[in-house]
Amino acid sequence: MAKYIAFDVETPNRLNHRMSAIGITVAEDGAIVEEFYSLVDPETDFDPFNTWLTGISEESVKDAPTFPELWPKIEGLMSGGVLVAHNATFDLGVLRRCLDDYDIAWKKSVPYLCTVQMGRRILPGISHKLDAMSQYFGIDLDHHHAGSDSRACAEILLRYLRMGAEEKDYLRWYSMLPKRK
Repeated sequence: MAKYIAFDVETPNRLNHRMSAIGITVAEDGAIVEEFYSLVDPETDFDPFNTWLTGISEESVKDAPTFPELWPKIEGLMSGGVLVAHNATFDLGVLRRCLDDYDIAWKKSVPYLCTVQMGRRILPGISHKLDAMSQYFGIDLDHHHAGSDSRACAEILLRYLRMGAEEKDYLRWYSMLPKRK
């Protein structure tokens, strides 16, 4: 079984170009082997809705690292396997925009799995929202906390794999190249 890097980001506003928190959960050989969580100073404004949803405010992140300060600490984790997210194009898009905004070069593209897309094929006819899937599988969830969300995503992936899902049937590639400004 491959090494999977489930991650989740929270954002400070509707622009979704910066993150205010990141959670990373590493799964290998069918088990969770490592977890990481950090608030992130997005160096931008917070929308009231995002603060209400996540509980993260400008005050919460005042002593948190910025993305360029955090990236050297997490780049090794993020590069260590297949990325996984629940609604992956959202989280990958935020990551790509952060890298782009701070002129941080990384990979041209990354392999990824989306647990929403997997779930729609494996368990059709039910809701595939993270909270609904967590409840379905009996997974503890503190929704919109990036650490809890990334762990739930990893747990959901592991259940799909135990149900017989094969990575090759769901693996996609996401371009991390900067968008033209």
